[in-house]
Amino acid sequence: MSRGALILIEGLDRAGKTTQTERLVERLKKEGKDVELIKFPAHLLFSANRWELANVIKDKLTQGKYIVLDRYVYSGVAYTAAKGLDHQWCLNPDIGLPKPDLTLFLKLNDSSNREGFGDERYEVKEFQLKVRQQFEKFYNESNWNTIIVDGKNIEQVENEIWNLLEKKLFEPGVNDEINKF
Repeated sequence: MSRGALILIEGLDRAGKTTQTERLVERLKKEGKDVELIKFPAHLLFSANRWELANVIKDKLTQGKYIVLDRYVYSGVAYTAAKGLDHQWCLNPDIGLPKPDLTLFLKLNDSSNREGFGDERYEVKEFQLKVRQQFEKFYNESNWNTIIVDGKNIEQVENEIWNLLEKKLFEPGVNDEINKF
């Protein structure tokens, strides 16, 4: 049995992460994949939650299950470092966690124009700019792919995500080993 894949969708607030993770899970199910959605909070404080699920995630991947994540380590680092803490210091507690086979960053140039912006505590334009700067420090990661969502509808973004998945994950041997941060 080939192992499953760890797929992460990241992005600033209101970029469409939850919508796209839910749609991706449904599409993978239609393709006959055994899939599970896990949602993580955005801050360093929740590193313990990520560690609690680390072995569960590894076991499920080994059993051939696909895991789709709505936020993960990158959000924890970006949102915490945006408060003025050192980027590497914020990453250190998560070193050793399973690293996604594919990270999809939904890039939205100005989320303040999105419906509902400002409802959440950290949905302040100035803070979101700081968070974006922290996310940009991850852009050179080998598993990182940026999807521009500006001006696209939900289906267009979904199809772009699916096309990247087909290219990156469904090739034999692409994801045999579970990498770590």
